[in-house]
Amino acid sequence: MKNSKIFVYAALALSAFGMQSCLDYDTPGDEFNANQTIVPPVLSSGKADVIEYDKTITDAGVEQACMDLDNSLSTALTGVYGMRGGKEGGAPVSHAYQFCYSLGPDNYVQYFCVPHSDFPYSNFTLRSTYDLCKGSIGGPGNGFAAAKQYIAPLLNEEKIDSVPELKAIFLTLFNYSAIENADLFGPMPYQEFKNLRTKSPFEYNDVQTIYYGVKKNLDDAIACLKYYKDNRSAAYKEQVANVMYSYLTIVNGLYEKDWQDMDPWIRFANSLKLRMAIHMSGIEPATAKEWAEEAVRDGVIDSPDNEIAVYPAFAGVDHPLVQITDWHDIAVGASFMNLLQNLDHPYMKYLFEKNSIGLAKSPSAVSGSTCPETTPINSVYVGMRNGVTPGQGQAPANNPYAGYSMLNKTYLAQVTPPLYLMKCSEVFFLMAEGALRGWNMNGTPQNFYEQGIRYAALEARTSMNSEYNKLVDDYLNVEAPKNIPYVDPQGLTPDMPSVTKIGVKWNEGDSKETKLEKIITQKYIASFPYSYESWVDLRRVGYPKLFPILGVADSDGTIKAGDPWVQTKENIMRRIPWAADDPQTKEDIANTGLPALGNGASDTQGQHLWWDNGASNF
Repeated sequence: MKNSKIFVYAALALSAFGMQSCLDYDTPGDEFNANQTIVPPVLSSGKADVIEYDKTITDAGVEQACMDLDNSLSTALTGVYGMRGGKEGGAPVSHAYQFCYSLGPDNYVQYFCVPHSDFPYSNFTLRSTYDLCKGSIGGPGNGFAAAKQYIAPLLNEEKIDSVPELKAIFLTLFNYSAIENADLFGPMPYQEFKNLRTKSPFEYNDVQTIYYGVKKNLDDAIACLKYYKDNRSAAYKEQVANVMYSYLTIVNGLYEKDWQDMDPWIRFANSLKLRMAIHMSGIEPATAKEWAEEAVRDGVIDSPDNEIAVYPAFAGVDHPLVQITDWHDIAVGASFMNLLQNLDHPYMKYLFEKNSIGLAKSPSAVSGSTCPETTPINSVYVGMRNGVTPGQGQAPANNPYAGYSMLNKTYLAQVTPPLYLMKCSEVFFLMAEGALRGWNMNGTPQNFYEQGIRYAALEARTSMNSEYNKLVDDYLNVEAPKNIPYVDPQGLTPDMPSVTKIGVKWNEGDSKETKLEKIITQKYIASFPYSYESWVDLRRVGYPKLFPILGVADSDGTIKAGDPWVQTKENIMRRIPWAADDPQTKEDIANTGLPALGNGASDTQGQHLWWDNGASNF
C-alpha cells in the first residue's frame, strides 16, 4: 500500500474546507430531521443528474474549470466526510459519528448497546434500544443531510459540466448516501434535494422510484468514466487526475498516475448497483437479477486495492469508536458477542476487553438466573442485552453496565480501521448470495463466501500482520458452534441459550436456507461496526439469528416482544420514523410522504419498506 503520500494530501484536503457546519451534532433537535431545508450557495441548474460526458472539452477548458471549481470541490468533500460522521468540514469525529450510528442502528443490529440512559450534554434520555427518542432518533439522517447540503450544490454548478468525470464521481457518492437514507427512513424528496429545492412543500419519492433513479445515475456515471478512459487526451487526464488526487483521497493506496484509470470508481458504482439488487431480490427478483449480473459483468470491487473508505488516520485522528468507548457510551451487544463466542471468531482473541469492574448479582435478579454471586474484575467477556433499562452515568463504579465488555480501544487505535463505504468483503458476500439465488456471478457461492471471510477484518489493510489474518484459516474450518449460553452477571435478564446453530465451514450438502444464513451471518460480522447494511439484511431475510430485543414497551407500540428465545419479525424495528415536529414537514409527510410509504402506511417503527416485503427468502 502507498499510504504515506495520501496522508499528506488528505491533510491538505481537510485543511481546505474547515468551515462551520450548520448541523450541531452535540445539540440534537429538529436539525436531525432527515428532511431539513438546505441553503445552497448556487441555484439549481436543473441538470444535477445530467452527465454530458461525450461533449468536446479542450485541455485548456478542463484546466480552467478545475481551477474555478476549487472551492466547490472542497465543500463537496465536506459532504463525503459527513457521510461517515464528519463535522465542521473535518474528518469523522466521535459526537457526530455517535448520532449517525452508536445511538441507533448499531443497537438495532445488536453490535452495541448503550449502557446509560442520560446524555446531559445533549439534553435527552435514551430509555432503551427502541426508544423513540426525539433527541437521537433522526441522527442517522445526518449522513444524507451532509450529502445534500455539500455535494448537491456541486452537481448543480455550471462549471462541473466541463469536468463530467468529477460530476460522475460525486453524483455516485450522493446516490450512495441517498440509498442509505432511503433504507433507513423510506421515502424522501430525493429528486428535489438533488436539484436543490430549498423550501417546502417537498414531494416525497417512494423507495422504488429512488432505487430506479439511482440506477439510472449509476449507469450514466459508469458510461462517463469509461468514455474518459478511452477518449480523453493525456493532458486532460493528467489535469483531472491531479485534482482528484488532491480531493478524493478516500481511495486506498493510489498515486497521481493511478487516478488516470477510473477503474476503482467504476467498480464502486457497480458494487452499489449490486447492493441495491440484493436488497430488492425479494420484491423484484427478475430486475434484481438483471442489475446484479450487469454489475458483476462490468466489474465490482474485488480486492482491497479498489475499496472505497474514509480514513480517519489520514487526518491524524482515531476511529470515532475509540473515544466513544473511552466515554463508556457503548458496551458490546450480548447477542453479537455470544455469536462470536459460539463460532470461536478471531475477534474474541483480541478485539474486546473483559469486565472492567467486579460485578455482583443484583437483589433484583430474575428467578432462575445462574449467575454467580460475584464476578471478579477482568474475568469474563460479557455483553449487554439490547432493550434492558440502562443505568445512570458513565462511571462503572456507579453504573455496572458501564463495566461490561467494550472494544479494546488501544488495539483499535493501533490498527487504524477505515470507515468503509464499500468493502470488498461485502461485495464477495453479495456475490455469494447472488450465486446462491442462481444468478451468474462468475463464481460459486462457496468461493465468494470464503473470500468474504478472508477479507472481513476491520483492521486497516496496512496491518497485514493483524491478529485476524493469523487466525482466519482455523476459523474457516469451524464445523459447529460451541453452544455457549449467555448469562448476565447481574442476573437482571434471564439466561439465554445460544441461538447460533450453524458453523462456519461451507458444506455443499446444506440446504439453501442454511447456506443463506451462513452467508448473511458472516457478512454481518464482516460489516462490523458498519450497521446500516446489516440492518437491511436483518429486516429482509431475518439473519443473522439474534437474541430478541427487550424493552419494546419503550417503542412506539408497533414492535412486539415476539418469541422470548430468538428475534422474530414482530420484534425487529423496520424503519426509523421521520418523527418531525415542525408543521410544514408534518404537512409534507401527510401529503406525499405517507402515500409514498404505501396504502395504509404509518410513520412508525414497525412500518415495512418497499423491499422489506416479508416474503420467503427463496
